Amino acid sequence: MTAVSRVFAVANQKGGVAKTTTVHSLGAALAERGLEVLLVDLDPQACLTYSMGVPADELTSSMHDVLVHQRPAEEAVVKVGELHLLPSTIDLAGAELHLLSKTGREYALARALGPVSASYDVVLIDCPPSLGILTIDGLTAADEVLIPLQCETLSSRGVGQLLETIADVRSYTNPDLAVAGVIATMYDSRTRLAQQVLAAVRDDYGLEILEPPIPKSVRVAEAPSTSRSVLAHAPHSPAAEAYRALGATIAARLP
Repeated sequence: MTAVSRVFAVANQKGGVAKTTTVHSLGAALAERGLEVLLVDLDPQACLTYSMGVPADELTSSMHDVLVHQRPAEEAVVKVGELHLLPSTIDLAGAELHLLSKTGREYALARALGPVSASYDVVLIDCPPSLGILTIDGLTAADEVLIPLQCETLSSRGVGQLLETIADVRSYTNPDLAVAGVIATMYDSRTRLAQQVLAAVRDDYGLEILEPPIPKSVRVAEAPSTSRSVLAHAPHSPAAEAYRALGATIAARLP
């Protein structure tokens, strides 16, 4: 374990871009490399918690308790294989309304992670598919942002909005927030459109496209129903190997 962790917010306000899959799979890839990894489910839909096989009705504490009732985050952490998870439940939907009335609401997650993050090499925050207060909290708590992007025309339209939000966060709550880059998900190298979308994101916004792209795969879609990442469900699949290579890319940049 390290005393200097790196916190990544995985964010895109558009749903269906494999954000949760990327958090789970990248976390698994980093854990395979011997790193201590904490995953944070900041989405009230709790898809990450579900995909890791953690029953919400059996939890004694969750992100809702951490953010609303200031319960220590370490009391909510559950271990799933080699990964650690701060789980979510539908109750987290009420946290947004609660936080809106609180002073310093943007720092709630950063304060909660402070005592536990030093126990991990990497913290990956699965932000909800919106630009609301929970996502702002995730960005405020992060060192860097990873942007999963499905390589379709409509998927790239929201990148500008996300970058505007990141600029606001830099101005008001987290001046050192960096954009680590874009992760191309559900990538089909046979289509000209996929290549054009990535080129447009690179040229229009000056964002780095992290290598390699994650290929479209039915194995990735199957994995959540098995409560495993694609690295465990189909370890030799092209998608699993791509996430391992992406993990190597991220690991190489860690302090």
